[in-house]
Amino acid sequence: MSTEHFICSCDDIQTGTAKGFCVNDLRFFIVNNHGNFLAYLNSCPHLKIPLEWQENSFFCQDTDLLRCATHGALFLPENGLCVSGPCAGRSLERVDLIVRAGRIYWVQ
Repeated sequence: MSTEHFICSCDDIQTGTAKGFCVNDLRFFIVNNHGNFLAYLNSCPHLKIPLEWQENSFFCQDTDLLRCATHGALFLPENGLCVSGPCAGRSLERVDLIVRAGRIYWVQ
């Protein structure tokens, strides 16, 4: 049986941004991709290190792509696919979410 953990309100993550969380030692971030909320482990498929150097800085400043700050890998926010960098063709690992009544829950 799955357990739902309240994470935040949908209003806490503006469109085109992402925000990091840590729940039960699981480090992940949630992306607001034009009102579609998706979550990924905060771990680059290349070296298994966090994507951001600065807190909640997941997007490349001059594109609408997610970026690993260490080696510059770029990922599509809608599916986590790496389109450039040392892990090209691999994907960020998805984290299960439920969005209900303007609230975001992690499903364990």
